[in-house]
Amino acid sequence: MKVALLLLAAGRGTRFGGEVPKAFLSLGGKTLLLRSAERLRQLCPMDQGELIVLVSAQDRATHLRPLTEPLAALGAHFVDGGDTRQQSMQNGLAAASKDCELVLIHDAARPLFPIAAARECLRRAAEVGAALLAIPSPDTLKRVNAHGLVEATIDRTGVFCAQTPQVLRRDILVEALDHARAVNFEATDDVSLAEAIGCRVAVVTGSPQNLKITQKADLAIAEALLRNFDPYS
Repeated sequence: MKVALLLLAAGRGTRFGGEVPKAFLSLGGKTLLLRSAERLRQLCPMDQGELIVLVSAQDRATHLRPLTEPLAALGAHFVDGGDTRQQSMQNGLAAASKDCELVLIHDAARPLFPIAAARECLRRAAEVGAALLAIPSPDTLKRVNAHGLVEATIDRTGVFCAQTPQVLRRDILVEALDHARAVNFEATDDVSLAEAIGCRVAVVTGSPQNLKITQKADLAIAEALLRNFDPYS
């Protein structure tokens, strides 16, 4: 199956802070965006995957410009992202070739995702309809009220922390997006759209190294991980 690889890089990274949008921060001498794009291309060669990079229109002439050539060499097409994750996904899907039967969505802020697990995610999505990388929650979970007081300890059995890539069959994603628009549903992750229409979603165990760069401390952790990172894993 041919895959549309939607690489989301239109967010502003407000929690991280600073003037540079998060996708354009440097990790080991390369931006998060370029590192993520290279791994996606390692996952799906050009004859198997169509790489679509969703970027903010205001970044095209500035942060994106020095990356245009290396990303184009990976076969990337550039599409303007939306104001929300879901809108960016819709824009990317609209730009994808009609022969792409699977749609993979990945955050540029996760540049160290595991290749083998992502391949299994593609396989499971083709089989079941949708799949995501996730890891079992390692921590005790507390439900806290508006006053900062614990209301309950949540049983973490069967509780997983979602990661990307997440993959959906194209027909399911189209139906799920139509449903979301009809009921004004804004998903916080991609496979939630499939869940909302009753689609089965498979979980493939990801990796703790597949961290999302959200705060400055995460970038320092990623730098440390990169020193011993196996690029073929």
